[in-house]
Amino acid sequence: MTRTSIPRRRLIQGAAAAIALPSSFAALAQQSPARQFRIGNQKGYLTLLKGRGTLEKRLAPLGVSVKWTEFTAGPVQLEALNVGSIDFGDVGEAPPIFAQAAGAPLAYVGATVPRPQSEAVLVPKGSTIKTVADLKGRKIALNKGSNVHYLIVKLFEKHGLAFADLNLVYLPPADARAAFEKGSVDAWVIWDPFLAAAEKSLDARVLADATGVVGNRAYYFSSLDYVAKNADVLAIAIEELNKVDVWGAANKGELAGELATLWGLPKPVAELSVNRSAYGTAPITKAILGEQQKIADTFFDLKLIPKKINVLEAAGAGVA
Repeated sequence: MTRTSIPRRRLIQGAAAAIALPSSFAALAQQSPARQFRIGNQKGYLTLLKGRGTLEKRLAPLGVSVKWTEFTAGPVQLEALNVGSIDFGDVGEAPPIFAQAAGAPLAYVGATVPRPQSEAVLVPKGSTIKTVADLKGRKIALNKGSNVHYLIVKLFEKHGLAFADLNLVYLPPADARAAFEKGSVDAWVIWDPFLAAAEKSLDARVLADATGVVGNRAYYFSSLDYVAKNADVLAIAIEELNKVDVWGAANKGELAGELATLWGLPKPVAELSVNRSAYGTAPITKAILGEQQKIADTFFDLKLIPKKINVLEAAGAGVA
């Protein structure tokens, strides 16, 4: 048998390299892997934050890159979260209930202050409907399972009417507006900026808004897994969103101009929406999730979701 002779120098070099390898692997292990923050945004405050670029600047020292994807609505964003395409997004109060009931790994991470004047029941200018009680048995258009669905249920309760007194016509906003214009429905329950647009262009009359009935918050969400690993990133995102809110409250004219462009609506429509909104964004608390639990229980009672859910299961770590 022939043995291959290896020069002594090469053996020494190879041994030295073998000794050096573990230390280089250790150095690599000590380096933090690059992190990504994938945001799903609608045309609104997240888009304003994107335009400013301040979030990217805050996250750069942490080695976090930001990727933006625009969506048309909250439920679509939640679907993207469920399949792992995004890490963060904004949504109204109702869609997260359906997402959690469907088994999505949802985590609430931030909420706006209540904005009850930003959703309302509209009737045509010349309508004979003068009070909420007059809505009994009338055709009311709304988006099924949305924040305004919850509003009309609670509004009827407040005025001594039963759920059986509701005659609901389930239509998305564009179709509901068309039906409202044609007189195919007697009332329309809707949110801004659709609400403001109908007031300005159709001369529609607000019969009742959500004041004293429901809060109408907006929420920022992530996944339970992302919250567990990236609490620092999410805290910075909520801080930056609140800065946009604070700026907007002090600069409503400029805010209306930016939103009018984003929404593709006349500035007077954006001004009406902006001037009656409330401003402020903060981390989630158990008290806020208690509000969501009431919505979840209501939707279960109405058979809009297939099972009872515990909203606290969608709370990230450290919720007070």
